[in-house]
Amino acid sequence: MTSVVPSDATHLTIVGAPEVPRRKPRWLKRDAPLAGANYREIKRRMRDLDLHTVCEEASCPNIHECWEDREATFLIGGPDCTRRCGFCEIATGKPKVYDREEPARVADAVEAMGLHFAVVTGVARDDLADKAAWLYAETCRQIKQRLPHCGVELLIDDFRGDGDLLDLVLDARPEVLAHNLETPRRLFRHVRPGFDYDGSLELLSRAKARSSSATKSNLMLGMGETFEEVVEALRDLREAGCDLVTVNQYLPPSHRHLALQRYVPPEEFEAYRQVGAELGFAHVESGPLVRSSYRAGAQAEAAGVWRRPAPAARTVGA
Repeated sequence: MTSVVPSDATHLTIVGAPEVPRRKPRWLKRDAPLAGANYREIKRRMRDLDLHTVCEEASCPNIHECWEDREATFLIGGPDCTRRCGFCEIATGKPKVYDREEPARVADAVEAMGLHFAVVTGVARDDLADKAAWLYAETCRQIKQRLPHCGVELLIDDFRGDGDLLDLVLDARPEVLAHNLETPRRLFRHVRPGFDYDGSLELLSRAKARSSSATKSNLMLGMGETFEEVVEALRDLREAGCDLVTVNQYLPPSHRHLALQRYVPPEEFEAYRQVGAELGFAHVESGPLVRSSYRAGAQAEAAGVWRRPAPAARTVGA
């Protein structure tokens, strides 16, 4: 088993260890808001077309807010990932197919939902020569062909450090190119054993140097990191040219995932937001219920790479 014992840990961080029972603090509890008109319309279209999004399947606490802004997140590449991260609920396995028709279906969904901003992420596909880079690029192109006003964020893995594959994705001209660091350097090899801390920073730096896309990353807290380590990770991201960052609370999907070390209080998240602002990020979303795609459109606007369509354009796909 992979394990690490942070200095302030209350129990071992071990994949497969039983989770220590804890009552969620009040700041992680949210009453579901009343469904707005946009949310109800998108929900109806999703059911009519038998479509699915990460927003629903991951039970995102921000789904009402994002759908009301006509933003949604899609997962491509199939249900099986070729890497194993101890925090992730996506199954690890050997993918069986490479569905080259998937980009068109995602674009159909974006058009049917009348979205203003779409986030596209996917599983790692190390079984493929192109690591699924074409799939990301073609999905972006298809969306923009259908809805020119729709902004696109591509949340990719590291393509094993292949810069040519990153360039292939950047050629599709997504408004935002995202790659999640997830955790500080000390914990990285335990939390993301299939990735490399400096390699992830290099990917973001290369994307910033070779495109006009805004670059973005995420940090997930509660696995034993210290305040100073999070600040160091934020500084590393900014030095790599990262424009946007989200900071959120890790919640174990099951007892078979990395054990939770602590619930991070709201005031600490606010401190990270202030640090991020001082470091010069164009936008920082930091909070217990934030997810990496939360308010993705607003983040792209803050980075100056996308403008929300005028109200008249919001009827597209209706």
